[in-house]
Amino acid sequence: MTVRPYDAVLCDIDGVLRHWPAPGPDDLDHAHGLPAGTLAEAAFAQSRLHPAITGEVTDEEWRSALATDLVDVCGSTDRARSIVAAWSDLMPRIDYEVVSLLTRVREVATVALVSNATTRLESDLARQGLDDLADTVVNTSRIGVAKPDLRVYLIAAERVGAPVHRCLFIDDTIANVIAAREVGMTALHYRQIEDLQDALSALLATATPSRGR
Repeated sequence: MTVRPYDAVLCDIDGVLRHWPAPGPDDLDHAHGLPAGTLAEAAFAQSRLHPAITGEVTDEEWRSALATDLVDVCGSTDRARSIVAAWSDLMPRIDYEVVSLLTRVREVATVALVSNATTRLESDLARQGLDDLADTVVNTSRIGVAKPDLRVYLIAAERVGAPVHRCLFIDDTIANVIAAREVGMTALHYRQIEDLQDALSALLATATPSRGR
């Protein structure tokens, strides 16, 4: 009998499972006549983003504050709100190869999605049919700390009911990967689908037809 190498797989969302539109000539900055990078610089400024992904403010409050920050560059409150509304309506591209792999993993191990996210994450996942992909979702805005804070990984391991050394953590941000290793997890720095296929191959090899969902 083949022994599975992990009891749980903890997977990041953005940059692994889903991918947001890259900056370019068709992005909202260009479409609305703003300097390149304006929206991202304002939205992801640490002073704005950190409170949103640790639950100090709601997603709605974060986006409202972003619109306020953009009033001067946009020229009016109405224009700033319109641009933020258009940005909020953007949909990320789902990598269905990752979806397929995680679905197969659930036949042999517990799967958690672990994301630095706002309070909108759960509704966004549901909107794209991803709300049943994992056994649990660890949304940092619901737990008050964000990756790479070590507490995130300990909370995630507790949620999946596995010791940290029995967890495989996957993330596209190296700082988050290093933190996972620091608490004792095996961790993969994700860059391409082949990375994930290789990391999961030994685990998936333990699947048997009788355990299929």
